[in-house]
Amino acid sequence: MTCIQQTITEDQWHKAKLIWDYHQMGHGLAPVDVAIGLGSHDLGVAAATADLYRTGLFPVLVFTGGNSPTTAKVFPRGEAVHFREHALELGVPDDAILVEPNAANTGQSITLSRELLAANGITPKTVLLVSKPYMERRSFATARKLWPEVEIICASEPLELDDYLKSIGDEKLVLDMLVGDLQRVIEYPKNGFAIPQDVPEDVHDAYESLIHDGFTSRLIS
Repeated sequence: MTCIQQTITEDQWHKAKLIWDYHQMGHGLAPVDVAIGLGSHDLGVAAATADLYRTGLFPVLVFTGGNSPTTAKVFPRGEAVHFREHALELGVPDDAILVEPNAANTGQSITLSRELLAANGITPKTVLLVSKPYMERRSFATARKLWPEVEIICASEPLELDDYLKSIGDEKLVLDMLVGDLQRVIEYPKNGFAIPQDVPEDVHDAYESLIHDGFTSRLIS
């Protein structure tokens, strides 16, 4: 573990690392028909998508996302709009980018991106979902439920937890997000929003412990 300035304890960090590792799918990268960069508070998603585009893995990409309480101030014109602008700055050509500016959650991002692609004559068989590192599993489970006919591969910016905490600059927010995403992985299948995912006992114990410690701002009621 790299030495960083922490407001979280060592025990909390280790529990967060268990959840962080669980959220990442570990998929191998391969050429796909299209990539979808999922909107969030993290501009690293746009950078990672641009990096992957430049490797030649896909010919077209979608940035999707409107706004949420955590992004409205940072991306006032919407997540997808700002992500597109950042990708253009990083050398992705404008004609390779489609923008879906309305999605308010991951399910809408999948559904509206599929509709946008269809409207542009694109019916992919393989899709690369690019997300925050701790959102891979939830985005995978959501896409497999809502778009079962396509093969889904997940990717994210290749960062360890320490480096991600530094890049975001708000340790409590990141741990709140880790916990909130895991709650959604657990609960959303019951509502038909996603396919079920097995949660190892140690990961579930870490989740319950961090909730007890107050990392709860991103929990759903």
